Amino acid sequence: MPVLDRSWNHACSISEHGVGDSGLGTTAKRRAPLWARLCAVFGCSLMVISGGTLVAGQSLISKYTGDITNDALLDTDAAQAGKKDIKGPLTILLVGIDPRKATTPPLSDSILIAHIPKDMSTAYLFSIPRDLYVEIAADEKAGLRSHHAKINSAMANGSQVDGKIDVVNGFKVLSKTITKYTGIKEFDAAAIINFGGFKEIVEALGGVSMKIDMDVKSEHLDPEGKQRPRLRSCPVSGSCQHPYTGPQAFYKKSTKPVRLEPWQALDYVRQRYGFKGGPPMSDYDRQRHQQQFIKAMAKEAMSKDVITDVGKMGKILEAAGESLTFAGGGNSPIEWAVALKGVNVDDMVTIKLPGGGKFEQGTNKYLGEEFTQPELAQEFFDAVKADSVAQFLLDNPTLVNKDS
Repeated sequence: MPVLDRSWNHACSISEHGVGDSGLGTTAKRRAPLWARLCAVFGCSLMVISGGTLVAGQSLISKYTGDITNDALLDTDAAQAGKKDIKGPLTILLVGIDPRKATTPPLSDSILIAHIPKDMSTAYLFSIPRDLYVEIAADEKAGLRSHHAKINSAMANGSQVDGKIDVVNGFKVLSKTITKYTGIKEFDAAAIINFGGFKEIVEALGGVSMKIDMDVKSEHLDPEGKQRPRLRSCPVSGSCQHPYTGPQAFYKKSTKPVRLEPWQALDYVRQRYGFKGGPPMSDYDRQRHQQQFIKAMAKEAMSKDVITDVGKMGKILEAAGESLTFAGGGNSPIEWAVALKGVNVDDMVTIKLPGGGKFEQGTNKYLGEEFTQPELAQEFFDAVKADSVAQFLLDNPTLVNKDS
């Protein structure tokens, strides 16, 4: 089996489902993996490296690569200008969705931004809270007026165009909303990921090893990984905050990485509610756990048991390739992989921006989330724009997640 040149010594796969033909158009089914360091940066890393050569070889690459790109996601002057060299600094937007079906407007359940400095030696990954209360950008195509709401509604509302689901337009509305809020003017690359696609990838990996940083009980699953029964007093159409009953899966705080079965890993990173007698928990804890999951997947995929098993790699690439839509500003995923070959997943820095609930004055009505130190958050966004994140974090070390 042929192997690639050393310049191709990293291969990887990132997952995202394009919500069927109704979401991404009928012209392309996005069915190929996104490679190597790109995934490490994005949040669903599956790196394949072995002594500077790609173990699976040219035939495996050609089998699973294809047209996964849709540069329409990048509605910026840079994207319209066409292909350009991939050089730092770079800022990349990753959006995770979990639609129940193709006709459901997609909520952006997870919003992550990766910043790569000019020397392209590392990556800084931070989250925008899904319930952040912001000004949603107006959009003529979707008939949207500028208004204030939770940011995860931007993509759902922006995707409703002429009675159909247009995920690309929804993504653009979300991107414009983020730009207006943070001041980050444009993104050099972007991707949409369906978290449902994680299941097949993690199953192909055989699970992951993660350090559990707090005691967590599952809202959704029992100790055997089965769906917990729903309360009779809380119908499916209801809005109960805690609609399930019965025994819960439990993840005990550990000082070292523990082996999680695929269903356990995915369940753990979904949780955002605390339990009686346990530590308080919020969406910010879920964001941290998702970032830790990214690194755990990357390390798992780099393990010897994976990179030397062509059959396993084929399953991973096939599972991941069916669930990604990627915009590279005119550059292919492979070109991005080569450009980002110096980014090491172990050096990736995950960042927390402290936040809490926002309530309507006078009524105490919950509106969403807000950053509890808004000036500090804005200073961080300014550091991203100025490519001075390293110095900013030296001055504000408490913002770095201690997840190694």
